[in-house]
Amino acid sequence: MAMLVLLSTVSWTVEKHLCMGRVMDISLFAEAEHCAMEMAMAAMGDETEENHCCDDESFTVSGQDDLKLTLTDLELEQQVFLVAFTHGYLNLFESLEELPVPHEGYPPPLITRDIHLLDQVFLI
Repeated sequence: MAMLVLLSTVSWTVEKHLCMGRVMDISLFAEAEHCAMEMAMAAMGDETEENHCCDDESFTVSGQDDLKLTLTDLELEQQVFLVAFTHGYLNLFESLEELPVPHEGYPPPLITRDIHLLDQVFLI
């Protein structure tokens, strides 16, 4: 449950660096590293600001900020269900005062002969 809350409240940022249409680097939570193409263009003395071969893309999935839910935020059908389910679940586990004995009304058998001697079963 803690992992679910953590993953739903954290904002995720994914950055991609594309060079000539191919993905060169993907990064979570930070800026993606640039390829060596920009450094090579700077070393050649190309001072143009526009770099047509490289591109950076990023998208952010924002997390949930408000985690406070109250019973009044729920609709009437949901409130009725929660109350009925809780009441039914709590009454499911009622304790018994005494455990029932299923053979309480029957008398024990009468032993007229010694069965051990008749069957010749002896403990050694």
